[in-house]
Amino acid sequence: QVQLVESGGGLVQAGGSLRLSCAASGSIFGINGMYWYHQAPGKERELVAGITSGGIANYADSVKGRFTISRDSAKNTVYLQMDKLQPEDTAVYYCKADIKLVPWRSTAYWGQGTQVNVSS
Repeated sequence: QVQLVESGGGLVQAGGSLRLSCAASGSIFGINGMYWYHQAPGKERELVAGITSGGIANYADSVKGRFTISRDSAKNTVYLQMDKLQPEDTAVYYCKADIKLVPWRSTAYWGQGTQVNVSS
C-alpha cells in the first residue's frame, strides 16, 4: 500500500526556480535509492538525478550545476531543487523510490508525475 505523492510542478520563466517534492507513505520498512526522471513529449524517460540512502547524489550532465537532489529520511521525502531552468527542462517529472516493505526485498515505486513548464 505504498504511495508516492509528488508536488511542486508548475509554470516558470527561463532562469527561474522550482522545488519538487515526493513523499512516500505506507507500510515502509526502508527506502534505498530515490530518483527523479523526466519525460518530454516524444522523448524517452530520462534519469535526471538520484540519491542513495546514504545521501550520495548523482546528476545527468544536462542538469549538473543547476539541480540539487536531497532527501529527508525522517519524512520519507525526496526533493529536487531546480535552478536556472531552461525551456529544455520542460517535461513531466517522475520520482521513483526503491522501497523495502520487508527487510530482504526492495521494489521500485513511481510517483504520478508532475508537469514542469519553462517558458522563454
